[in-house]
Amino acid sequence: MSAGLIVVIVVAVIVLAFVARSVRVIPQSRVGIVQRLGRYHRTAESGLTFIIPLVDKMLPKTDLREQVVSFQPQAVITNDNVGIQISAVVYYQIIDPRAAEYEVANLTVAMEQITQTNLRNVIGNLTLDETLVSRDEINAKLRAVLDEVTEKWGVRITRVEIKEIIPPHDIQQAMEKQMQAERNRRAAILTAEGDKRAAILKAEGEKESAILKAQGEREAAVLRAEGEAEAYRKLQRAQIEMAGALFERLHTSDLSAEALRYLYLMTLPKIAEGEANKLFVVPSELQDLAGAVGSLAAGAKMASGGRDGLSDSSRED
Repeated sequence: MSAGLIVVIVVAVIVLAFVARSVRVIPQSRVGIVQRLGRYHRTAESGLTFIIPLVDKMLPKTDLREQVVSFQPQAVITNDNVGIQISAVVYYQIIDPRAAEYEVANLTVAMEQITQTNLRNVIGNLTLDETLVSRDEINAKLRAVLDEVTEKWGVRITRVEIKEIIPPHDIQQAMEKQMQAERNRRAAILTAEGDKRAAILKAEGEKESAILKAQGEREAAVLRAEGEAEAYRKLQRAQIEMAGALFERLHTSDLSAEALRYLYLMTLPKIAEGEANKLFVVPSELQDLAGAVGSLAAGAKMASGGRDGLSDSSRED
């Protein structure tokens, strides 16, 4: 192999190595910081880009997508001197790759420290009860503080979430007892309200039942009275028809006045047999007839007494 061919091969290898080190492919949503002779030169966007080997250097690619970092629980003290453990989750996005690379040495560690510091400040102004029920307020305050601090780092804080709040064990037991007592109280209130409602419904039912019963008795009494009145009217009509028929027959017969009175006297008990007859009026003619019968009875008694006296005197003689 000649020396010229060897030189050509060496030059070709050098060129290929130079080209390979010059070409960079950057994925979507990522950028590369290019340094020239140790200083910032430019920010390479996604796609195909070229650098000068031995002169330019591309730093590790920076991800522009929203990222999340979770911090371990840390001890904080509330305003009422209760020590609790709180863990937080921070969502952020790099909007200035140059600042994120050159303004802070370790972005994740810096964000964790600033989050812990501000979390202690926020929780220190709240009591335990307020801390447990004010997560949204705590998240908003932390986000505002972190966004202001990390702005010069080229980072935008999109969201901060309190992941977990862990009170001391004795506080947890007290809270469980309080919760159980509250549940018992609510159960007792619901039971009392149910009993009250049941008593009201029962009283209303008894009231409506009594009203309906009274209405039923009233309607039954009205119906009985109407039935008795109708029966009385029918009986009166029957008696009138019977009396009319009797008087018609008597009018056509040839009887004396005494016989007519006697027949009328025999008819009266049949007229008074109806249950609806509460009052019966005796005619004046009947009273006269009764007086005549009484006189006859008295005369008969006197006559009987006279005969007895005569008999006794005859026996004495």
